Amino acid sequence: MGKFGEEGVEASQVRGPADQGAAAFGAGQVDRIPSRSAPEPRRTTCPAGRTSHDGSDGARPDSNVLPADSSVRRARSAPRRGRCSISQRPVFAEVLRGHRRAARLTLEQLAEASGVSARSLSDMERGQSKGPQQRTVAALTDALALDEETRKQFVELAREGRLRDHRKHPVALCELPGPVSDFTGRAREIDWVNELVRSTGSPGVGVTGLVTGSAGLGKTSFAVHAAHSIGASFPDGVLFVDLHGSAPQPLTAGDTLVLLLRALGVAERQIPGDLQGRASLYRARLREKRVLIVLDNASAEEQVRPLLPGGGPGRVLITTRRLLPGLEGVRRLVLGPLLPAESTELLARILGDRSTGEGRSALPRLAELCGGLPLALRIIGNRLLSRPGWDAAQLAARMADENHRLEQFKAGDLKIARAFGMSYEQLGESARRMFRRLAEVPGQDLDVALAAVAGGVSNADAWEALDELVDLGLLHDSSTGRYRFHDLVRLFARERLREEESEAEREALTGRVLTWLLATATRSGRWFEPGHDVAEPDRPGPSSQEEADWWLRANVDNWLGAMRAAAARGEYALVLDCAESMHWFSERWAHGPHWQEVFTRGAEAADALGDLEQQAAQLNYLAWVQWVPPSAPHGVLRYAAEARELATRADATAQIAWAHAYTAWALRLLRRTEESRAASARAADMFKSVGDADCYVQCLGNIADCLLDEGRHTEALERCREQLALLDDPGSGMTPSIAAHSRSVVLLRRGRCLGELGRRAEAIGALVDGIDAMDALQMSDFRQAGALELLASLLAAEGRTAESRAAYARAAGVFETVGDTEATLRCQALAGGG
Repeated sequence: MGKFGEEGVEASQVRGPADQGAAAFGAGQVDRIPSRSAPEPRRTTCPAGRTSHDGSDGARPDSNVLPADSSVRRARSAPRRGRCSISQRPVFAEVLRGHRRAARLTLEQLAEASGVSARSLSDMERGQSKGPQQRTVAALTDALALDEETRKQFVELAREGRLRDHRKHPVALCELPGPVSDFTGRAREIDWVNELVRSTGSPGVGVTGLVTGSAGLGKTSFAVHAAHSIGASFPDGVLFVDLHGSAPQPLTAGDTLVLLLRALGVAERQIPGDLQGRASLYRARLREKRVLIVLDNASAEEQVRPLLPGGGPGRVLITTRRLLPGLEGVRRLVLGPLLPAESTELLARILGDRSTGEGRSALPRLAELCGGLPLALRIIGNRLLSRPGWDAAQLAARMADENHRLEQFKAGDLKIARAFGMSYEQLGESARRMFRRLAEVPGQDLDVALAAVAGGVSNADAWEALDELVDLGLLHDSSTGRYRFHDLVRLFARERLREEESEAEREALTGRVLTWLLATATRSGRWFEPGHDVAEPDRPGPSSQEEADWWLRANVDNWLGAMRAAAARGEYALVLDCAESMHWFSERWAHGPHWQEVFTRGAEAADALGDLEQQAAQLNYLAWVQWVPPSAPHGVLRYAAEARELATRADATAQIAWAHAYTAWALRLLRRTEESRAASARAADMFKSVGDADCYVQCLGNIADCLLDEGRHTEALERCREQLALLDDPGSGMTPSIAAHSRSVVLLRRGRCLGELGRRAEAIGALVDGIDAMDALQMSDFRQAGALELLASLLAAEGRTAESRAAYARAAGVFETVGDTEATLRCQALAGGG
């Protein structure tokens, strides 16, 4: 066979209906391939490195985890007290136990020597606390008298414990934060929450509790503690959303509904695009589930009104600094300062063993100076804990003059600013600089690599600064290795940045962060391009497709925010490079909600740069976005027409061809199959003229799909034969990765053709081969789901009932993943013998 074979592309066939069982499968037979004739995308060097994470499971033994006895034996054979000679990499718990036993200390003796409670030490040795913070580790290394080399190993193991499993365990949707272990007081308020659970609402009106109070009163801690205490009453789950009410751009009701609907099991593609539709679906879900929803840090009535339940067993608990008088039908609780005795008790619980002895008498005065604000009490307690040489009386004396010393801090509420200022003063210079500069990160959270770029330091130095910030409560970490500010702390950090760094320094910081984010996103996206050259050691970034996929998903708020900011700054080349690099990755994350914005910004950047060919390419990508189910065929036609017009002006043949191809896809969705085949034929001829076999074969696929729709199964099968011949021809010029991708889709299409022709055994074989090929390529999507459903029906017709039910069950799982509820329920019923 030659470059493309001898067969021509006919456009004279007509259409017929397709059967219901193959509808979902047949609609997805088109495989998007980017134009290889598109202009070479710009390459942007990534100025900073990435961080690697330990992906091992701390709860699962492996070859790197020593048994306890082995750890102890090695510790006892150490050449000096506290030295542990370990040939393999153990976990923190084993090493701590070995060092303690080598030092011949009981838990109680080590607790007394280090200042760390015996209970905390026990948790560490049993593996319940896998990675204590830096301050605790430093106290233990001193108490155990470890030498310098062993001390470094000990500190590193603690850090690894905090990072263990970050990448294996994805972030849960709307997950409730962990319980507040030292929560104190609020007995009357907790009774109010319990009554909220027991009460009933008016017909058609759900039960909602509104907790109000000024900044720093512990509304979030109270809501989290209350949610944990009543969680057993909500078997369908407890969901938590921070509404970012103090941020310049709080989370909108529409965006919050997207988060909650996803957490309630609604797939992205099933979420309505308008606020009213989302709110209606949300209320319908709440009527069916006994779930508690905590909405933290609300800013206005319109932000939460669409989130109120419309009846049912669920409950909503809202916290806010504002009274929100416009909300009707809610039960209100005004949260005030802690009572003096409660403030003192909370401070004592934070301080632990440090609160005993002579220093105990100064705690009431220290608590009084904090004004009954739990956040202030926590920051002051942490300050005492990190200064072993200080006592409560000394700190109370320092706080007495704080009004004069901290009057420069005016971010948010004055008392909160005072507390933040005291904590900020305690930081070392490098941690202060890191704290200020993290305020320029555009997303809601970040990892150590981004922190290093913002701070202008190495990853190792960034770790040290982040640990210090977490220790003092100015930054929150998580089990996924990501960090985030509270809204008020971020505002405080921004004020410190404005006050302490010059305009030139701030401009350089913004440029550095945006450039790094867009360069890393661009490099990550290029991992999914056919023929990507991975040998670029001088350009830091993800080192594999898996790592690139993880980075792009975890940091989508950051790199998308960087695109927005770069566009506002007129840095259009960076924006266009990033958008272009997302083309192939978008196929992998087809139902992501942000592709419309990404490619729209790419088209606008290309327009600003006067690059008609790239603008046409971005518009073609937008046509693809409209094609992804649930499809909007008229939107596809609109973008394809715009792309064709621009590509014609630029004489960009490949983009003209792609505009015809997308037009063909849309026409098929509209059941205008004769026109669709004609458009595919035009596209195929153009791709053939420029020698693009990868895209040519896709046009044959759409023609085959149209023939299937028309009931012309033999002709459709012949088109599949042509495609497979081209894919198997080593001289066709096809890119190997694209050929493998296309082969899986063609095999599924061939299976459908054979099934329609009554050749069930051959159809089953083709479908199994295609499904297996998709599995090998990790391409589980709506096309595979449809193929599994068709396979199940054919197996049933052959009397292979058990295999059929298994295929239906798997199809239901894939349909559920891509958000097709109707198909999911249909296949579930058939899997159960219904």
